[in-house]
Amino acid sequence: MSLAKVRKVGGSLVVTLPKELVESKKIREGEIVNVDIRKVRMDGFGIFKGMSSFTAGDEMKAHE
Repeated sequence: MSLAKVRKVGGSLVVTLPKELVESKKIREGEIVNVDIRKVRMDGFGIFKGMSSFTAGDEMKAHE
């Protein structure tokens, strides 16, 4: 599975296939491919998602 960002080119939306995917699937220009679309919800800050806010005590520990 690969993730790709949709961008606008002219009046169309475009998805660029990552080089690694193109090479592993041996995709060539002009070929017809099947694309399965699933929107990915990106929220939070990745590994920091769900982490509580810093407290004054955390700040003091950082400077010890």
